[in-house]
Amino acid sequence: MQTEITIAIYFVFILSIGVYSAFTIKTPTDYYVAGKKAGLIPVSGSLLATILGGSAILGTIELSQNIGWAALWFLFCAALGLFILIPISKYVKRFGNYTLPELLGSFYGSKVEFISSIIIPIAWLGIIAAQIIAAAKILSGLGFIDYSNAAILSGAIFIIYTLLGGQLSILKTDALQSVLIIAGLAALIFFSLENSGFTDFEKPEISSLFNSSFSLFDLVILILTYSVTFVVGPDIYSRLFCAKNEKTASRSILLVALILIPVSFGLTYLGIISQQTQSTGIVSFAGYLLPGWAYGLFIAALLSAVMSSADTTLLTSSMIVSELFTGDLNNKNSLKSTRLIVVLMGVLSILIALFVTSIIQALLFALTFFSGAFVVPTLAGLLNIKVNKKRVIYAIVIGGLVALFGKMIHNFHNEIIGNIIIITSYLINMAILFTRTKR
Repeated sequence: MQTEITIAIYFVFILSIGVYSAFTIKTPTDYYVAGKKAGLIPVSGSLLATILGGSAILGTIELSQNIGWAALWFLFCAALGLFILIPISKYVKRFGNYTLPELLGSFYGSKVEFISSIIIPIAWLGIIAAQIIAAAKILSGLGFIDYSNAAILSGAIFIIYTLLGGQLSILKTDALQSVLIIAGLAALIFFSLENSGFTDFEKPEISSLFNSSFSLFDLVILILTYSVTFVVGPDIYSRLFCAKNEKTASRSILLVALILIPVSFGLTYLGIISQQTQSTGIVSFAGYLLPGWAYGLFIAALLSAVMSSADTTLLTSSMIVSELFTGDLNNKNSLKSTRLIVVLMGVLSILIALFVTSIIQALLFALTFFSGAFVVPTLAGLLNIKVNKKRVIYAIVIGGLVALFGKMIHNFHNEIIGNIIIITSYLINMAILFTRTKR
């Protein structure tokens, strides 16, 4: 009962922040990018909380239970993407305003912006769904609610919170949520180290970074489908657009990239040692190990992680769709359409979460499609590399579909062939973009 009360208090607190922020919104800029006035702590906290969503935390733990210490690569690849983003971030901040499609439109024209505004939200439904799946698994793991009802409940709270306060409420709570996430993970690690029953486990070594379940080839694919989404990602860029200047944006990225490395070790360690109990998941493992107060902290930390990613991805996707219909997010009428789309996309994500219950599967399918479509065109635009602008749409659509097809082959038929097709999607994308038409 103590844990349920803690969760209820947490959700009420989050919704209260949303209600309060709703009354402080004066302009569309406040709602979409928090007035572009955020400093180092809010931007870093929001970026960290967004990345350490339930999909990353539960996904890393789930992965480590299957492939051991090789699961370190999951967040290592996220950090790698952020390190690559640092020198590029100044261009993102300089050329961008609200959304990634808007940025692409400034490079390649309105048609590319239009097609991007359709494709990205569709792909990002999987990302939002992954957060709802994570929240549902956390709540259902407590035993007082089943998975389906937990998915509906958590999805409804995400929708209401995002609907009310936009980026103002997100930035206000994300820094606090980041602290809560780290504190909750630290508490679980501390008590596991204090427990004499968990002293016998495989120690990390260089040789343990690869095994029969995770090869060097798999790492290459993870970089191409996961790392790159931190170099080119709507949710990552939305944090940079909120920063007050380019220096704040780049410093925030560096700080978060450095934090992800020890966090990766902690999450992988938790996944490995949790297998030594009869627990069916990390929530039940925490219940077995932690005292009541620490268990409540840990559950709140997990929910904080999920909330932080869910609100960012839901708002970012809704902004993109709203801009598609209104043509200009600076228009006050765009707020009404954005909030309506928040509800629609939230409901669709709940439906996906009810039928797809694997966090990693939902996450990587969406990211694979996105990376095959948008990484090459976006980097070419930011770095001012000349491409055949008439073919950008073809590169986006064909690259994304080929990558998605490769991921399906990888999961349901043959891993090696699927990986080769995913790599080929990048080559096809580049070939379409960089091949000049004869005059």
